[in-house]
Amino acid sequence: MKRFLSINMALFLAISLFSLFSTRGDLIAEQRGEDAVSFRWAFGAVVGSTDDRRLVAITRDTVLKTGDRLKLLIQLKNRCFVYLFYRTAADEIYLLFPYKLQQFDSGYKTGEKYYIPKGKTWFELDRNVGLETFYLLASAKRLHQLEAQYTKYDSVTGEEKKKLAKQLLAEIRKIKRKHRKLATPAERPIAIGGNVRGAVKDVQSAFPDIDPIASEVSTSNFYSKTFT
Repeated sequence: MKRFLSINMALFLAISLFSLFSTRGDLIAEQRGEDAVSFRWAFGAVVGSTDDRRLVAITRDTVLKTGDRLKLLIQLKNRCFVYLFYRTAADEIYLLFPYKLQQFDSGYKTGEKYYIPKGKTWFELDRNVGLETFYLLASAKRLHQLEAQYTKYDSVTGEEKKKLAKQLLAEIRKIKRKHRKLATPAERPIAIGGNVRGAVKDVQSAFPDIDPIASEVSTSNFYSKTFT
C-alpha cells in the first residue's frame, strides 16, 4: 500500500462511485488570531469524454461518474501545517499530504504548489462501492499526537493495524471536536457525488492545471474539512 504514496508506482485506492462525497462535510474555521493559517487549495475533477474534457471545481452539486479524474492542490501562504488523510472502504488509512511527515522538517515551503497525487498522476473513479473519506486538517502548530498515531499505525500489520486505525480516526475526531467549540463556518461544506479508484498516469498530458480553480483559506489556529 505504500506504493500509493510513491511517484514511481501505479496507485490504486478503492473509492465508492455512487456516494464518495455525499459529504458529511464538516468544515471548521476558527476566528482570526495571531496564529495564522493561510493556504490555497483546490479539489478539481476532469469530466466528460475524451473529446469533451473539462475541468470543474468539486462543489455541492458536482456529480461524478466512472472514468472521471480527480486531483488536489495545496499551496501555503504562510507556514502552517496541512494534513490530508484518506480512509478506504476497508478502513485503511493513508497520509496523502504531506507526502511524508519528515517533509515538515525539510522541503516544506511557503508558495510552492503541492499536487496530490504528484505530477501528472490523477485519481480515477471506478465502480467500486463503499464508504470512503478524505480528511483535510490545517493547524498553526504541528499536531504531534496525530503524527505519532499515524506513524505507529503505519508501522504495523494485521489485526493490530485495524485496532490502531480506530485510534487514529478517534484522534482526528478529537482534534476536530476540540476546535469546533470555538469555531464558526468560513464557507458552506462541499458535497461531492462520485467514486475514486486511484491514481492513473496522464499519458497524453491532456489534463489541465487545477490551480485556476483554487480557493484561499485564511483563518487562525485551525481549519478542517471532511469529504465522504
